[in-house]
Amino acid sequence: MSFVTFVQHCLTGVSLGGAYALIAIGYSMVYGILLLINFAHADIFMMAGYFMIFSISSFPWQISIPIVILGTVLLGVLIEKMAYMPLRSAPRMSIMISAIGVSYLLQNLATYLFSALPQAYPTIPPLKQQIRIGGVSASLVTFLTPVLTVILVFLLIFLLRKTKIGMAMRAVSKDYDTSKLMGIKINNIISLTFVIGSTLAAIGSILYFTDRMSVTPFSGVLPGLKCFVAAVLGGIGSVPGAVIGGFLIGLSETFLVALGYSTYSDAFTFLLLILILLFRPTGLMGENLQDKV
Repeated sequence: MSFVTFVQHCLTGVSLGGAYALIAIGYSMVYGILLLINFAHADIFMMAGYFMIFSISSFPWQISIPIVILGTVLLGVLIEKMAYMPLRSAPRMSIMISAIGVSYLLQNLATYLFSALPQAYPTIPPLKQQIRIGGVSASLVTFLTPVLTVILVFLLIFLLRKTKIGMAMRAVSKDYDTSKLMGIKINNIISLTFVIGSTLAAIGSILYFTDRMSVTPFSGVLPGLKCFVAAVLGGIGSVPGAVIGGFLIGLSETFLVALGYSTYSDAFTFLLLILILLFRPTGLMGENLQDKV
């Protein structure tokens, strides 16, 4: 493998990992606040793909992107209000079952509304522009994804560490009941968590599907599982951990495909999950408590 080819694969892997990282943050944040694995998060990501397909048929891409983000946020908050909020005081297993039910509901709703056939994802012209640096050539979205991911993560960490809202979110993640006694509006904080997670899922959806060019009702299943693995790998509840996990999964998947082991790339991701649970259940950054949300 030549150096240029190696750099090309690294760029592709980092780009894929950036999209995974944005989605993995949603898993980590919801788990940090509610101790809930939001299985519907991957299907919110999938629905964002359909939102783009139908919004861009009526509006230019400059307007469609905000519409997709807003629609995805509204869907995420609606799910939280209807499926999770009524179960606040229920056993955690009940909320988990509700999350699985919402996941299947979204998949079947998408199948009913849009059919199971792949729908072509629209081309956003600026993101598909080819850029060449030396011998490395790729579309703008490949270069943009890791940069945008890092910027969004720094903004999120700033929000968590330097603002009153972030302090409230960290307080709720530390001690739910005490935070409630101290006057923190728990429902508002949880809704904000879903707003942030859904926003990142919408952005991740645009970056992910731009390179893959089609959406089906089950497009979120495998990426969602990989993003969950990324969150566990980095330390579920840790924002930087989710980002590191996303980049590691993206790079390993890309290089396995490049080396001719594409058949095993998905299996490797779940083997990694088993190994991390066996040897470091808290994840790579699971003990970094100040970064948890």
